[in-house]
Amino acid sequence: MAQRRIGLWLLGAKGGVATTSITGIVALRQGLTGTQGLVTELPLLAGLDLVQWPDLVIGGHDIRTVSLFDEAMQLAQVSHAIDADLIKKCQADLDAIDRNIRPGTLLNVGPAISKFADVDLQQKQETPRAAIERIQADLAAFAKNHQLDQVIVMNVTSTEPPLESELPTRWADLAKLLEKPKECPLAASSIYAIAALELGFPYVNFTPSLGSAPEAICELAVERDTCHMGHDGKTGETLLKSVLAPMFANRNLEVMSWVGHNIFGNMDGKVLDDPVNKQTKVRSKDRLLKQMLGYAPQTLVSIEYIASLGDWKTAWDHIHFKGFLGTPMTMQFTWQGCDSLLAAPLVIDLVRLTERAHRAGDRGLLTFLASFFKSPLGTTEHNFIKQFAMLEEWAERVGK
Repeated sequence: MAQRRIGLWLLGAKGGVATTSITGIVALRQGLTGTQGLVTELPLLAGLDLVQWPDLVIGGHDIRTVSLFDEAMQLAQVSHAIDADLIKKCQADLDAIDRNIRPGTLLNVGPAISKFADVDLQQKQETPRAAIERIQADLAAFAKNHQLDQVIVMNVTSTEPPLESELPTRWADLAKLLEKPKECPLAASSIYAIAALELGFPYVNFTPSLGSAPEAICELAVERDTCHMGHDGKTGETLLKSVLAPMFANRNLEVMSWVGHNIFGNMDGKVLDDPVNKQTKVRSKDRLLKQMLGYAPQTLVSIEYIASLGDWKTAWDHIHFKGFLGTPMTMQFTWQGCDSLLAAPLVIDLVRLTERAHRAGDRGLLTFLASFFKSPLGTTEHNFIKQFAMLEEWAERVGK
């Protein structure tokens, strides 16, 4: 494509996933690393004319004032997930990106997240509409100051508590609630989504939080001639579920129960140690088996915070299934990986694909991105192979 400057605006810009994504983009730009883990570097997507590393400009919102370099070094020194020498080579770029990061919002995020925020932000009082306008001012200034052709807003914040309240289904009705903080139950992920979509900027929700999922916000995206997708990035245990469950279904092996136990120790783990926030994540991880199998086996998903693990996570799964002549059998697997390193390349992929989709004229929900999410919006398809075929079909259309 003719050179276009594309902004990547990360929500939760100094968390593990964002820091790793930023470090990865800088390392790719400097030729310090390979492209392992990046779906957009597969040969089948080579003809898509995707944004290149030098053309990405990075900024974001966060609730803390730590430095990106220090956060990256935590991943090196505590979690032993990234090479410290590589991070030091990226320091100048990380420091420059730091200057593009602004204070976020804590609206309705709950105490498990608020306790990590800077004191000034904890004390800030504003209506949802005021928060949206403040966020939009930051986004507009970022786009203007860096002469950007497009900005992709990517949510990689910590998991919010689930929203139990009913929301209006029309944007005009939901918009009225934004002036009434006591009546508006929307949390930060949806406030950010509205802020981005009102400006016509695409929004991607990599978290299990509500984000742009409400019907009224989907209407807003179409009204403002833009696109969005989510939610909850599919990086580990659930990725394996979406591959293995179709195998059991296609071999007519009856799954009687599927139990998954997850342990990890990063900041997201601390937040998910709160039972309220954990509820949102468990719902996202536990909803796909029925669609793929055609029935609902007994399931159990547990998530536990183990501080010593740092950014590393382990999942043990026990699958009890019935074979020929009714004989019970068992499959077990262990998945162990670095949480941020599994997520970061998908974040980068989603930025490139979302920008390309918007440039191609795609609006509303980008359902062809379903393979990247545990709970993809706009589709009930959870079979990874079928989801990936949706991406291939889109790429063939756009690449012509």
